[in-house]
Order: sequence, then C-alpha cells, then structure tokens
Amino acid sequence: MTVDPFIQGLKAVFAANPALKPARVSQEAGLSQSAIRKMFENDEASPRLFTARNIAAVLGMTIEDIVAQGDGAAPLARPTIAIAGKVGAGAQVPVFDAYAKGDGPQVECPPGLPPRGVVAVEVEGDSMEPVYSAGDLIFYTRDTPDGVPSDVIGHRCVVEDEDGMGWVKQVKAGDKPGMFHLISLNPGANTMWNKKLKWAARVRLAWPAELARKV
Repeated sequence: MTVDPFIQGLKAVFAANPALKPARVSQEAGLSQSAIRKMFENDEASPRLFTARNIAAVLGMTIEDIVAQGDGAAPLARPTIAIAGKVGAGAQVPVFDAYAKGDGPQVECPPGLPPRGVVAVEVEGDSMEPVYSAGDLIFYTRDTPDGVPSDVIGHRCVVEDEDGMGWVKQVKAGDKPGMFHLISLNPGANTMWNKKLKWAARVRLAWPAELARKV
C-alpha cells in the first residue's frame, strides 16, 4: 500500500522540527490530542480535506507545502509572527504604539509554537528581571477581542489597561466585578490593585532576546 502524500509530508515536517509535538498540533487544529498520531499509524488512509487544512494552517503552511516536504523538497522558511509593540512591568508603556499597523518587525516562529493566531510583544526595561529581560519576546494569543476570560485568572498574562498601557503581570480577581489585581513578576515591585482591563491574554511562550531572529 502507498502512504498518503499528505501524511508522508507531515511526517517529514515533524522529522525536520523535533520541537513540534503531534499532540499539541492536533489540539491547535481543533482535533483530538491523538489525531495526528493515529494518522501516522494508519498512513495509507487520506485525511479529510477539512482536517488537512486545519493542520496545515496551524503549521503556517498549505496542504501543497506539506505534500512537497514528502517529495524531498527543501525545508520551507520558518513562519513568522508579528511583533505588535512593547510592554513593561514597572514603567508604563503604551502597548501598541511602538509600530504603525502593519509596519512592525516580524520574528521567526519559535520551534514548537504553532503560529496561527499568535502575536508577540517585546519587553522594555529591566523591571521584570530576572524573569524577563529587556528585548525578550513574549508570545500570546487573544482568544477574545476584548475582556478577560476566566481561564487566564491566576496566570501570567499580557494585558492592556483602561489607559492603553501594556503590562506583563499575573492576573488575580479584584475586590469588585470587572476589577483585577496585577501581581508583579518582580517580588520587589508593587502590586497594582483593582485595575480595569481592556483585555488579557495568557502568555504562551517567552523567548530570550538572544534567540529571537527578527526578519
């Protein structure tokens, strides 16, 4: 029996990128955690077009790109992610004023992080030391355009407050509905109590400045 061309190419993509995990890509594509593993085990059966498109989108590729990898094509350039602006921790930083829309730099997507829906911000200042340093990139996905989803409470988040300032803080529920405590990552810094937020998004990955490749 012949291996399905898409699955053959998908195997090549994972072989070339060891940091990519089938379970994580499956989940990002809206599939069961074991979906890609089962595809690899039954590699003669062609996946549904919808499934193949979703997997390709998570990888920042097209179906044709993936099939070509199975034919021995040269590895594609790593997908890129937009840097939306800068964030601070102690000093106030306008979250999206650093670059005009569409004019900001791009950074190569770190290995193992599916690029779909992901945005990066750059850390400004040293007030988050030793957790984050100036120039580090923080990657996040906004699941909703506005508001603070309940599942981000208690986690490190990129947030924008009502004044348009961007922060990286641990978000805790405030004393009143719609208010939030912003806990500093630096133990010596002050907590911001009962702040209103335009939105909050959980940090997915922090990438040291020396590893980031801007393009």
